[in-house]
Amino acid sequence: MSDRPWLSAYPPGVPADIDASAYSSLVGLMEESFQKYSDRVAYSFMGKDVTFGQTDSLSRALAAYLQGLGLAKGDRVAIMMPNVPQYPVAVAAILRAGFVVVNVNPLYTPRELEHQLKDSGAKAIIIIENFAGTLEQCIAATPVKHVVLCAMGDQLGLLKGALVNYVVRNVKKMVPAYSLPGAVRFNDAVAQGTRGSLKKPVVAADDVAVLQYTGGTTGVSKGAVLLHRNVIANVLQSEAWNEPVMKKVPAGEQSTSVCALPLYHIFAFTVGMMLSMRTGGKLVLIPNPRDLPAVLKELAKHTIHSFPAVNTLFNGLANHPDFNTVDWSHLKISVGGGMAVQGAVAKLWLDKTGCPICEGYGLSETSPSASCNPTNSTEYTGTIGVPLPSTYFKLLDDDGNEVAPGQPGEIAIKGPQVMAGYWQRPDETAKVMTADGFFKSGDIGTVDERGFFKIVDRKKDMILVSGFNVYPNEVEDVVAKLDGVLECAAVGVADDKSGEAVKLVIVKKNPELTEAQVRDYCKANLTGYKQPKIVEFRTDLPKTPVGKILRRELRDKK
Repeated sequence: MSDRPWLSAYPPGVPADIDASAYSSLVGLMEESFQKYSDRVAYSFMGKDVTFGQTDSLSRALAAYLQGLGLAKGDRVAIMMPNVPQYPVAVAAILRAGFVVVNVNPLYTPRELEHQLKDSGAKAIIIIENFAGTLEQCIAATPVKHVVLCAMGDQLGLLKGALVNYVVRNVKKMVPAYSLPGAVRFNDAVAQGTRGSLKKPVVAADDVAVLQYTGGTTGVSKGAVLLHRNVIANVLQSEAWNEPVMKKVPAGEQSTSVCALPLYHIFAFTVGMMLSMRTGGKLVLIPNPRDLPAVLKELAKHTIHSFPAVNTLFNGLANHPDFNTVDWSHLKISVGGGMAVQGAVAKLWLDKTGCPICEGYGLSETSPSASCNPTNSTEYTGTIGVPLPSTYFKLLDDDGNEVAPGQPGEIAIKGPQVMAGYWQRPDETAKVMTADGFFKSGDIGTVDERGFFKIVDRKKDMILVSGFNVYPNEVEDVVAKLDGVLECAAVGVADDKSGEAVKLVIVKKNPELTEAQVRDYCKANLTGYKQPKIVEFRTDLPKTPVGKILRRELRDKK
């Protein structure tokens, strides 16, 4: 037992290990829930409920439609949408048809989208019309041949749907003009699929389920290859971990989770959508978590038991004047992930809801959850908790050896949720996987005698903005192409709101270059969270004798 000292911290009833072979694929997990919970509400969105049974029939029809396009088993299909009911339907359809889900951030610029579609080899995309203009600008350079176009109101019924679409398009002007000849509307694709039939492919545990893109050390985004068994394992690990508190939901009351984090982010994908699917819970879909009044107005309609979020969202909500319009008294678990939870935020949340934030830790490469604080914790620990069931952590030095007790080292993770590797990048995979199957996270941590881990630094120069990874290399590669820039460096600086923010330091080639020009250029080429909050001009950058930019020095000089 000594190789897992943390097991003694597990709450009663949480197993040391889970059986990841319980399902042969995510399709099996989903179809079991479609049958078992057919009449229950699966998703609630803008006042409309979608049942598990409806999700079953819609996804079956969409799967038949996708198969009818002539795609082969294992082909990639991208999804580019906010949290709308079509998202989970699309995920279920893609997996049931034997294809691979490629999650895409809907706020991507054409440059970022083109890279991901080309790298993944996606042949089809299911996209909401609000971002169709972005696709139009790059689709010719990608392998995408089929486009399914969704609208906000697609699943809200005829009258309400038409009204919502009218407001989104004409009042709020949220759908810029676009031209995508041959694109098929979501509801038309479903109608066509209803007339066809789904040929059930054999989907195995070792088949690829999801390509989850994450920043690369080379500045290029890489796809973490998540197999069916990786995501199944993480769903079962999360379910076992939450069980001590979720079993307190009164009998006969459906457990309800808030999905305010975007579904294209692996945290919401697994711990929101897939976990709710497995437990037969209701998921409240929040399309825009930045609109705090709308979020609180929606939450006020529900009895909420589980709330996974990032520090920024907990903080924004707890400080909002409308916070108490929601009944928080039923909340059993608040999971903080994606970025460090700040002590002050954790204290405020506990004071206001009576439910402590359980901080967890994970990465796209671990499907994502790797560790978490015990759900029966009554206070904020400032740690990332202990490894989940079936999960092993060790701390390594630069040579790959375990560090002496009490010393900091790079957190390395082994477990059934660890990815198969990076998509078509054996070189990058080799850099992060050890010979004995541990994934090197790039985070420097310490561990106490009870097995609680704490992150103290980051080995990589990655910047963590509100739970999203920003790789300085990517920002620098983009900015270096701007006329007038001689050289540049991007670093993370502390930020009260987002944890960290991007600071961009530029040495000008052209003295005429202005901050406004830099900001406009970044806006056109980088999605919002990657854009610099601070732009600074200098005459030179600190470098090593071999000419490597010393980012750490720039970071320390605020």
